[in-house]
Amino acid sequence: MEEKPCALQIFKALGDESRLRIVGMLTHGEAYVELIASRLGLTSATVSHHLKKLEEAGLVECHRTQFYMIYSLAENALSPTLAELIKGAEQPFDDDVKYKTAVIETFMPFGKLTQLPSQNKKREVILRHILSQLKKKDAYTESEIDEHIKRFHDDYCCIRREMISFGLLSREHESGVELYHRTDV
Repeated sequence: MEEKPCALQIFKALGDESRLRIVGMLTHGEAYVELIASRLGLTSATVSHHLKKLEEAGLVECHRTQFYMIYSLAENALSPTLAELIKGAEQPFDDDVKYKTAVIETFMPFGKLTQLPSQNKKREVILRHILSQLKKKDAYTESEIDEHIKRFHDDYCCIRREMISFGLLSREHESGVELYHRTDV
């Protein structure tokens, strides 16, 4: 049983202008090497090389007629959609666990935040990590939040403000007391 060409083989085969021109020409019908060479202004050896690559990718078929090898597009060669071609090439995502771990290890090497990252994506990873260490409950006082943040960084006001601006904490005033709620849960 012949193995079906993979998407990478097909994209590599179509990644050359001469091969694209050959495929374009073959959409209009069969042709032999010398005819393709004369129409495209290439040598017969060059056309043979490109046809071999297209054949390996499953895009072109050939058959012999007396003295000539006649080339044509393979049946359904151009029918797969891009989505169908790349379906098998997908890599499973690990939900950015490696990325997040690397960010945390870089900016919090010993469990303490050395500096806030300038990139928002990395900053959010750090803020979420700090907040994830907070014991979950319905509401927190400002002093509870501040004491928790101090375990990770001295500038607790800045970190708290960042958590609010990223939408990870919400603040409300209830009977003269400021309460904070986690919105990341």
